[in-house]
Amino acid sequence: MPDISQTPRTLWIGRAASGLVVIALLLDGASQFLAPASIAAMMQETGFDMALTPALGSIMLGCAILYALPATRFLGAILVTGFLGGAICAHFRLGEIGSAPQIASLLLGALTWGGLYLRDPRLHPLLPLTR
Repeated sequence: MPDISQTPRTLWIGRAASGLVVIALLLDGASQFLAPASIAAMMQETGFDMALTPALGSIMLGCAILYALPATRFLGAILVTGFLGGAICAHFRLGEIGSAPQIASLLLGALTWGGLYLRDPRLHPLLPLTR
């Protein structure tokens, strides 16, 4: 695979991937505040108290904002990764290996770093994708 250089195409693909991550986190964070029945069922299933939904929503919204802002995008990506890792772990603990929430969290994490990799060439030396 050749080096991935900063071209307008890779930049826009990275921006689109990062935009999807931000939108997903904002929607999920906002839904935590509204606490619809689907969130209540998921919270109960994973063993979390419904009283935690505002805190979880705030964390998600904070991660989304930090990831969206250029000055804090690396911190945001690290925090998003930690948050998604916790979501994967919660379902793993329940024996739900390969469940839809785990796969969605894994894909969102890959989009988080993939989008950042494509839009910020400073990551290229840390993870060189060459032959």
